Amino acid sequence: MPDQASMRFVDSSVRDSTRILCDDRVLINECCSLSTRAHTFYNTSPYLVHSLSQPYPCSIVAFPGSWVADDWVPVERPPFGDAEVDSSLFPSLKSVGSGVVARVNAAFLSSFQRLLICSTLQSEVSRTMMEGKRVIFCGHSSGGAIAILASVWLLENCTQSITPKQLYPICITFGSPLVGDSIFSHAVEREGWSCNFLHFIMSIDIIPRIMLNPLSSYKEQIQSVLHLLSPNASDFSHETVQRSNMSSFYRTVLKNCLSISSHQACVFMGCTNSLLGTLTSFVELSPYRPSGTWAFCTSEGQVIVMQNSDAVLQLLFYLMQLNPQEQLAQVAYWSLNEHWQYESKLKEWIVRNGEAVIYLGAEIDADGLDVGNLELGKEARLRLRAAMHLEKQRLSNQTKIDQNSSKISQALSSLGQYKSTLELRGISYYDSFKQQRNLEDFNANVKRLELTGLWDEIVEMLRRRELPDCFEGRAEWVNLGTIYRRLVEPLDIANYYRHSKNEDTGSYLLKGRPRRYRYTQRWHEQAQRIEVGSSSGSCFWAMVEELQFDMGNNKAYVDVKERLLKLESDMVNWFNSGKLGRDVFLSSCSFVVWWKTLPEHHKSVSCIRNMIYGEGSVSDC
Repeated sequence: MPDQASMRFVDSSVRDSTRILCDDRVLINECCSLSTRAHTFYNTSPYLVHSLSQPYPCSIVAFPGSWVADDWVPVERPPFGDAEVDSSLFPSLKSVGSGVVARVNAAFLSSFQRLLICSTLQSEVSRTMMEGKRVIFCGHSSGGAIAILASVWLLENCTQSITPKQLYPICITFGSPLVGDSIFSHAVEREGWSCNFLHFIMSIDIIPRIMLNPLSSYKEQIQSVLHLLSPNASDFSHETVQRSNMSSFYRTVLKNCLSISSHQACVFMGCTNSLLGTLTSFVELSPYRPSGTWAFCTSEGQVIVMQNSDAVLQLLFYLMQLNPQEQLAQVAYWSLNEHWQYESKLKEWIVRNGEAVIYLGAEIDADGLDVGNLELGKEARLRLRAAMHLEKQRLSNQTKIDQNSSKISQALSSLGQYKSTLELRGISYYDSFKQQRNLEDFNANVKRLELTGLWDEIVEMLRRRELPDCFEGRAEWVNLGTIYRRLVEPLDIANYYRHSKNEDTGSYLLKGRPRRYRYTQRWHEQAQRIEVGSSSGSCFWAMVEELQFDMGNNKAYVDVKERLLKLESDMVNWFNSGKLGRDVFLSSCSFVVWWKTLPEHHKSVSCIRNMIYGEGSVSDC
């Protein structure tokens, strides 16, 4: 999670963003000025650096934008130019539950990767952090997209670092295009990083909406837009905008914004019309979605701040809509002109001491929605209320789930006592539960079923996105889920093989493992930043059962040898790390009894031999 100094920037309730929007006006001004100035050094320097001592010691790194369509629209990646992120650079950018990797604009990703390899950025960042200063990444236009990727990259490194009091980076962008998909947005929120991103956007600036179009189909128009916006352009005027047919492109952008915002509104407003699924089956919608904290700058000098991705997407469309008295050509010109107004508008706002900041968060009463002087119609306000109500409902669901944590802890405590009591008697709790001979086994099964209901509800709510994105990253639930999985999954496995479900359904690992265990394992692996599948010790008994089943059905030792050696090697690691209990090595344990029937040449060199015969600790395999 972000360090305390970083949390002063913007917290999940959005209201603490006053500290950056008001207290740190100097920082905003410097970032905006440096981001604009960076454009003039595009051909000579990949970034500019400026140091500040106030509001805290920091180095601002500003990236220039590109005015060449090839740097926005990647070749051979139609229609939207997106690609999976490099998991070696961005291991957190994925869905923990499904394992699906986030997708970002491939051209921006390639530009950032070249920057890491071919520039001194990494050494510059390392030097700044060694000096105890915070890194501020910023950029205007596509320079903002590079700043976003650089910030996520450094956040990944900070999260994995063992350095105490690590200073997390801050990212401030101005008129940046969208960079990643919904999984990207979800991962940023889950990791607690949304508070480290602040994106300023003028009301009808076309660039933040441009990624909502099929890029490959409009590359020529995008190049025309970039030509008009280029700092080197000398012919930007109403007449040149009209000659470039910008009105038609603006209409196209507006149409695509409408399609995406309407589709998303149907989703979060609970539309059950079957046409929704039919439409998306043949109309491909842009995958790009907002992430982080957004600050909409209005023409009247107000700043509307929000973190709700669904609400941001709705505003991206509705602020583009034309008033009846406005001409399309005029609005198209304004949409380009606004892209260069950030520095002047923010300076005007700063001169007024950062007044007129309006915050839209889940805690705002939907009936009292305040959008300042934005001229929004009834439909727009309805959708904004629905988006914020959904987030409020997710927070309410989370509160209800939190109230169940004590029930879960009590049930786990009861099962832990059950396991300890049996171990004192020299009995493996797996074997005792599987045989179901005593009242204590029956009571343990009741607790198992209670926990099944509680955890299935949590996982199903996550799957349906009925909990906040940050829920999966909360340490208390990750830890509780890990304890649950390690203690209770062996009981589920015992129940599975007690009823011979493997003969009808198939192997527990391949066919029978419930989603609640797969999810909680992935939570743990993500939180610990360890390899996927490396904490599967809770499945130990399923592996043993399958080996026993195969050898009991006349499979020769040589046919299962590799699996057996791998299991024994894993047992060493699991035992030494506390993921496997001593009860599996009790002399009466069914695993030990079965292991002793293995060929002598295997047992004599086994790395778990000493533990089996009680002669000492396990050895390395």
